[in-house]
Amino acid sequence: MTTESAPRVTTDAKPSAPGSSRAPREADTPARGAGFTRRPRLQAKSVLKHAILISAAIIMIYPLLWMVVSSFRPSEDVFRAPGLWLTEAHLENYATGWNALTSPFSTYLLNSAIVVLGAIIGNLVSCSMAAYAFARLDFRGKKWMFAAMLVTIMLPIHVVIVPQYILFSQIGWVNTFAPLIVPKFLATDAFFTFLMVQFIRGIPKELDEAARIDGAGHPRIFLRIILPLMTPALATTTIFTFIWTWSDFFSQLIYLTSPNVFTVPVALRSFVDAQSSTDWGAMFAMSVVSLLPVFIAFLIGQKFLVKGIATTGIK
Repeated sequence: MTTESAPRVTTDAKPSAPGSSRAPREADTPARGAGFTRRPRLQAKSVLKHAILISAAIIMIYPLLWMVVSSFRPSEDVFRAPGLWLTEAHLENYATGWNALTSPFSTYLLNSAIVVLGAIIGNLVSCSMAAYAFARLDFRGKKWMFAAMLVTIMLPIHVVIVPQYILFSQIGWVNTFAPLIVPKFLATDAFFTFLMVQFIRGIPKELDEAARIDGAGHPRIFLRIILPLMTPALATTTIFTFIWTWSDFFSQLIYLTSPNVFTVPVALRSFVDAQSSTDWGAMFAMSVVSLLPVFIAFLIGQKFLVKGIATTGIK
């Protein structure tokens, strides 16, 4: 008598562990669908945001582009065609503008370079020394003097320009570069002093103490240790001083009265003649020339500028 054994049913599925709670595969479908529906919304927001930023950038840069294009147009067509389309380039505007005033435009570029160089050297020397004194030295009235220095940052130039002009006029410095250069050697730009103070405070004092153990005094510590480490702050001061001094119109207009000592901003003002027609094409051409040094300085020092501001804690 033969007995047939019942067929064995084998399954590969393993029983789930008591503590595991795995959702069925169908439950994942709504989550995936929700993720797919969110992506177009996020992409639409990103496209809208970039479109707004690009539009704002075009609006801000349009006057600069219009000035560059207008420098290649005849003066009579500058305001007739406000667009950026240029049918014909007139390079003679640059030649005309270069010799349109009493002196060649190179004279005004040289005058601006002298003022800028003197201001940069003055700020680097005086502001770095004043910053070291506020950050590392202890003396009576230090906090009050530092607070008074910060207050001067909030004073507009129009408040002090009249007494300064009277003082410089009595000394005999009007119509010279001295009022624009000499005050820079007295740490009058409190912003740069404050910027360097913040930077020096971030340098460990252990370096000063180690140098003092080796017999170094404050002058040697400042020149050999602190000053080499202040390269980002010094570069930031140089770039800002260059840009602000090069484009300063009000102070240079007040103190410079003779055409032979005019700087670039004052010389550009001379192109506008209220009694006769103004050569707008030549003026825009020289405006483009005057902007080139600023662009070059910014492109060269952009890395140091960002690093200097970031390391000083000024946001």
